[in-house]
Order: sequence, then C-alpha cells, then structure tokens
Amino acid sequence: MLDRFAVRLIRPTLHVAAKALVKLGVGANSVTVVGFLIGIFAAVLIATQAYLAGAIAILLSRLSDGIDGAVARQTQATDAGGFLDITLDFLFYASIPLAFALANPAANALAAATLLMAFMGTSSSFLAFAALAAKRGLHSVDYPDKSFFFLGGLTEATETLATFMAMCLWPQHFALLAYTFAALCAVTTATRIWWGWKSFS
Repeated sequence: MLDRFAVRLIRPTLHVAAKALVKLGVGANSVTVVGFLIGIFAAVLIATQAYLAGAIAILLSRLSDGIDGAVARQTQATDAGGFLDITLDFLFYASIPLAFALANPAANALAAATLLMAFMGTSSSFLAFAALAAKRGLHSVDYPDKSFFFLGGLTEATETLATFMAMCLWPQHFALLAYTFAALCAVTTATRIWWGWKSFS
C-alpha cells in the first residue's frame, strides 16, 4: 500500500548509489545476490537473539534490493535478473519469521508458522496474477519499471519492512506482531484473489 510513496521518496538516493556502482562496473545481479546474503545473515543474527544487529542487516539488505533495480535500469534490465530478484526476495522474507521461531521456539514457533502461511497467500496470489497478466500483455501503471505486473495490496514491501523492524525492536512482542501482520496479509490475499478473478473472468 505504501510502496509507491516510499519508492518516490528514496528513488533519488537509489539513483545516485546505482550510478556509483555502475561506474565501478558492478552489475545488478551482483547487488541482488549480495543483498540476499546480507538478508540471510540478518536471519542468522535474529536466530541468535542479536535483534538490533539483525535489524541493521535487514535495512542494508532492503537497501540493496532497491539499488539493484536502479542499477538494472541504468544498464540493461533482463528477465533473468527480474526472476533472480523476486525469487531471492521471497526466500529472504520467509527467513525472518523462521529466525524468530529459532530464537525462541516456545514463544514464537506457532506465530511464525502462521505468518509463513500468510506469506504463502500473498506471494502465490502475487505471482499467479503476474504470470497471467504477462500472458495477456497487461502492464502495471503504478509500477512501470518492474520486470512483471506488480500487483499491490495492503501489505507490500514497505509494510513488511516496518513490521520486521518492530519485531527486532520489541522481540518480546513477536507473536502479537506476527499474528497482526498475518491478518493483514490475509486481507491482501483475499483482495488479490477477488481482483484476479474479476480481471481474468
């Protein structure tokens, strides 16, 4: 829901950073992989209860995720790069609830499993819509620079990042935050199913 506003806000900074990386000969796919590895390192930190360090690593990971697209636009965007980006993004998002479950299984495991189930709903509806939109030649007006049709919703990357930050700052409230965000993800999934059914009927 907030992604379009967040992108407009940080786009100038991402452009400057990407321009510097392009001058150094760094490709978009390299930035994508590095960002993913930092994200997995964040999950490792959280699993060992180093929550604040994990939060910093998450921010660096998501910053890389924004820069890779800017680098691709300044060089050459490819379908392979878009595929790599979205696949590693979803793996990163799944790693954070798992990390909190490992950090405190007794308190967090069920909430983490619920959130992962909710992520399955948002990701599957997102990708299914993108696949059929590509088949029909549809293009997103809100996100024209994306490699595929980017269907928004109540819970997008910005809201997910904010929730992860809250979980790291108040890990004792992980379960409450996870259940709340899972409920919001369920709303996103339901609206995407409705919109997909309406669009493709």
